[in-house]
Amino acid sequence: MVWDTFEIRDRRHLENDEGQRLAPWAIPSVEAVRSGVEDLDDLLRPAFQRDRDRIIHSRAFRRLKHKTQVFVPHLEDHPRTRLTHTLEVAQAGRTIARALALNEDLVEAIALGHDLGHTAFGHTGETVLKEILAGEVSEVSLSSEVVAAAGTFKHNYHSLRVVDLLERRYDHPGLGLTDQVREGILKHTSWSEDFAFPLPNPEGLALADACHFEGQTVAVADEIAQQTHDLEDGLRAGSVRLDEVEGLEIAQVVIEGLGSEYQNEDRRWLRQNLLIRGMISLFVTDVIKNSAAMLRLLAARHRFSDRRSFREAKPSIPRAAVWFSDDVHRLFIELKAFIYRFIINHPQVNRQDWRARKVLTALFRAFWLNPRTLPSYVLLRARDELDFPYLREVPLGMVAKEVRDRYHASPGFVRLVVDHLAGMSDRFALEEYRSLEQPTPDQSFPGGLR
Repeated sequence: MVWDTFEIRDRRHLENDEGQRLAPWAIPSVEAVRSGVEDLDDLLRPAFQRDRDRIIHSRAFRRLKHKTQVFVPHLEDHPRTRLTHTLEVAQAGRTIARALALNEDLVEAIALGHDLGHTAFGHTGETVLKEILAGEVSEVSLSSEVVAAAGTFKHNYHSLRVVDLLERRYDHPGLGLTDQVREGILKHTSWSEDFAFPLPNPEGLALADACHFEGQTVAVADEIAQQTHDLEDGLRAGSVRLDEVEGLEIAQVVIEGLGSEYQNEDRRWLRQNLLIRGMISLFVTDVIKNSAAMLRLLAARHRFSDRRSFREAKPSIPRAAVWFSDDVHRLFIELKAFIYRFIINHPQVNRQDWRARKVLTALFRAFWLNPRTLPSYVLLRARDELDFPYLREVPLGMVAKEVRDRYHASPGFVRLVVDHLAGMSDRFALEEYRSLEQPTPDQSFPGGLR
């Protein structure tokens, strides 16, 4: 190459590169669609790179650093947070995508956005909000009519609510992401056509179809990252011993492959790292090889000769074309069961989960019984979205009636409170709990109550 004739690698160059580099079953950036949002041209970045950047600069993404994965991060320096988990999913996803000639930018954007709707306190937070909305929490009294109409909670659906509605950086609600990224965020875990959740914009999600292969790549990368880093965090925390892990069949396969490098290593911490790295490598390599075989089979069966032929066949592709082989999936299931038994169900984690349940239940109860304890932005949303009087301007003597007649009868208000709780980080939720339930004379209010 003659470098004195170098041209800037702008969007046009990058899109042309994709046309040469991507397989017919990949989604090129030129096919990106933004439903309901005007798409202004960017001179440098293709569409999925822009989505990635919008996600990275969102407030919801920044809050992931203070959200628990399994072990409470503020007690030690090294446990994963929801943010570090997200970065590990993106890394594994890009490796798989590159090997399968998929669109790495699309995979990265989906991976970075897939957990934006996750609650504080890990999966326990998700469970608590789901139980509250179902009317199953005795401390909170919701009418049967509200329960029937409010819908449920699931983090992948709420992630869409975050990117489509709750994030505010532009003159329109949400981040204005492409449909392909939105679909991948929703479908990184289970979904259905008739799931009882108030999606702000169901357009462009192809709910009846399997996800595109970039989205399937994020789903399997999420599984790999979650199990391997939960195992590493559990070993570091002392929830399990290395010799117990070595008894697993997946560990035996990895150890056999490492040979003398592992057997001759006396330092426990290095043996542990070798084992975790070996598991990640085994899982990622297996997914690539098995998925490549599946994609070749699908290409032959449906005659994927170009992008048009793939689009026509998309409704018939399987939900797990990018996945483990049967043999390795069996080993993965054994590992997952081991992690649940000894790490997820460890007394330390159970104590964290109990505290999380207590905190979130108490916060919902306080906000529900006395909505004036909510930040003003939530009450302003009730005014703007539900057409309620702004509660701070209601005469004090009429507040109780207003709350009883309007707020407590509204499924929409329940969802606003859940939106507020779901957006909290662990740290913010704990500070709110202390402020409302354990006040002290010199206590300030987290984030203010504007």
